[in-house]
Amino acid sequence: MKRGRKIALFVGGGVLLAAAAGVAVYQARKGIEPVQAAPVVRKDLTSLVSATGEIRPKNYTNVLAEGFGKITEILVHEGDEVRRGDVLMRVESIQPAANVEAQKAAIDSAQAALRAARANFLAAQAVVAQRQSDLNKARFDWKQGQELYESNLISRQEYESDKAAFDSAEAALNAAQAQLAQARAQQTGANDNVSQQRAVLAGTEDVLRKTTYRAPISGMVTYIAVRVGENVVPGIQNAQGAYLMTISDMSVVTAEVRVDETDIISVRNGQTAQVQIDALPDQAFIGKVTQVGTQAIIRSSGLATTQTTTGASEAKDFKVVITLDHPPTHLRPGLTVTTKIETAHRKNVLAVPIQALVVRSRNQLEQEAAEAAKKGLGTVVLAAAKPDAGSQDSDDVQGVFVIRNGRAVFVPVATGIMGVTDIEVTQGLQEGDRIIVGSYKTLRTLKAGTKIRIEKAPPATS
Repeated sequence: MKRGRKIALFVGGGVLLAAAAGVAVYQARKGIEPVQAAPVVRKDLTSLVSATGEIRPKNYTNVLAEGFGKITEILVHEGDEVRRGDVLMRVESIQPAANVEAQKAAIDSAQAALRAARANFLAAQAVVAQRQSDLNKARFDWKQGQELYESNLISRQEYESDKAAFDSAEAALNAAQAQLAQARAQQTGANDNVSQQRAVLAGTEDVLRKTTYRAPISGMVTYIAVRVGENVVPGIQNAQGAYLMTISDMSVVTAEVRVDETDIISVRNGQTAQVQIDALPDQAFIGKVTQVGTQAIIRSSGLATTQTTTGASEAKDFKVVITLDHPPTHLRPGLTVTTKIETAHRKNVLAVPIQALVVRSRNQLEQEAAEAAKKGLGTVVLAAAKPDAGSQDSDDVQGVFVIRNGRAVFVPVATGIMGVTDIEVTQGLQEGDRIIVGSYKTLRTLKAGTKIRIEKAPPATS
């Protein structure tokens, strides 16, 4: 036999042997599902709620225009620290200052008139007193003359003269009293005029005061919206010239974030939160939840649900405020933050990877249990207890696949808090049970009672 033919026969035999071996392996592994497994272990779990938002001072104020005028001077810059009452900027004040001086002169004139009215009133009082004295004397003379006349001691002419003097004195008193009332009214009017002029002065001084803008709070000038030469215009904040600058008290810094409506139920005041600021990626800050919003905010528009009648089915968030314990001094309002709020913590609890948890319908489990019984596999499917009558998903059962005798056994479980990668199991498993954790594709379609083959999990990719 030729050498080439022998080589060909040798190679062909090897191929046949390899093919036979492959067929044997395939038949041996037919119906066996490759899976990744891990033991049930005890560990500490922390449940976190993640949210994004921005840095905000607990106390800040927007300085708005209080009158019309042209800016003549801005005395601060962004980033400057100011104290309450410090001058921030000035607006043209020529006309308001002139109005104040004119009004002060008007007050001086009104006060002079008041002094004259008071003098007239005092003079009128003196005249009334004199006229009262004259009347008293005339009344005495008239009564005496009346007695003498009745006794025929004086003539009727003398009697009539005394009576005329009394009537004249009485008329003079009435005239003096009328002049006193007029002087009193003039004094009251002059006094009221002084009060009125002072009120006008207060108004003009207020207009002048509003040409000098002072810091309403102590803090940092975080934004200036105007320049020298521009006009300020009182009005709504969004109008040009109405919004001037912002002062922020950065002594207490907060992170205002929005938490998804599905997570807000577990967020409470006092919970610890880790705050990561995008501008400081290498640092993490600790804070406490100090405010949990009660009004839902529509994610797409930022409006509260009470402010709109549309978008009821849209995604919603809730505002949560986190106060930083030790904020750095160089923080600025508006910096983007990512927070992780610790809503629960459990020590030394049974835990499984989140991806190991699967959901099966009760009908599917019953069918798989029946098929396993026909094959004589015994109770490879552990029937789950019936859910509560009030459960909304009464046909679904959550559980994990436990490896027993080389097969996947579905075990229903009750769960507790959820960590970053693991979830607490409160019922159904014991420490050391080996469960199937992957692959995700396999877990989606894996049936209870299926033979399995444990293989190494693929390396994690960054």
